[in-house]
Amino acid sequence: MLSSDNRKIEPVPPMDPGDLTIGDLLDALADYKDKPLVFRYDGRPVKPGYHVTEVKAGQFSALDCEANPESWSEIFVQLWDVDEGGPVHMPAGKFAAIIRKVSDHVALDQSAKLTFEVSDGVRPMELHRAARPSVVGDAVEVELSPRPASCKPRDRWLKEQAGASGPCCGASRCC
Repeated sequence: MLSSDNRKIEPVPPMDPGDLTIGDLLDALADYKDKPLVFRYDGRPVKPGYHVTEVKAGQFSALDCEANPESWSEIFVQLWDVDEGGPVHMPAGKFAAIIRKVSDHVALDQSAKLTFEVSDGVRPMELHRAARPSVVGDAVEVELSPRPASCKPRDRWLKEQAGASGPCCGASRCC
């Protein structure tokens, strides 16, 4: 398959782009340690000097809009989209090494949902989810897309209905 600018795209092993985990990402990058790792968002690549400025692990407890208890683990990787690190993007192996170093000090649940926080230092930070990495030309690219809000009861109902449409939340209370 070719990209819009005729670069060859080779997908790496499949994974769910809706809830990519840090473990999934590291597994997908394992065979491409020396290839530049390029994150893309807003239709463009991050600058070659981008930094991983912070990696956070969180345990969350909440109530959804029907007062159902929810809990999950999430890992946030903060990318600073600047051009300060040289003429090439960080190798995938260096990104993996940064995550491993963090995991030496912070418990990182490899199955936790992964969210990227991205900013160029001027615009506000934006939350993104990551799609499955692809080898594009001589680099590994990870497309980031804005993380949408959702109604968990509605999502559960839709899953139960196998995609059938119906009222939001499927109950008396709705978001």
